[in-house]
Amino acid sequence: MDHETTDTPPADGPVRGPDLTDEERGRRLADLTAVMDLMRPAVQADGGDLVLVSADVATGVVEVQLQGACSSCAVSSSTLQGGVERILRDRLGWVSEVRGGVDDSLDPLESGALGRGGYVPNY
Repeated sequence: MDHETTDTPPADGPVRGPDLTDEERGRRLADLTAVMDLMRPAVQADGGDLVLVSADVATGVVEVQLQGACSSCAVSSSTLQGGVERILRDRLGWVSEVRGGVDDSLDPLESGALGRGGYVPNY
């Protein structure tokens, strides 16, 4: 009897991604790191930073975090969705989901003092 593979999760666990060789896993992680390094200067220019929290290169789920001045920036969620997620998906075809958040451990005044908040109007 032939068995078909499906994306339906087994009763005892999550969906597994494709079986990748160690070489392919390493290449995907290196490519992800390179794209993250391309994006970081733009975020750092406003006093923030973009950090890779985790990456499952088999399933394509990537988790990132905005830090520094980003925690007090009004457009940080737009940066994650419209910038980081879009770029990762466009440049890395294997990325299926980008999860992200903002490091809110800094005091808002301290966070605001870190950067100029290029998109936040000064009144």
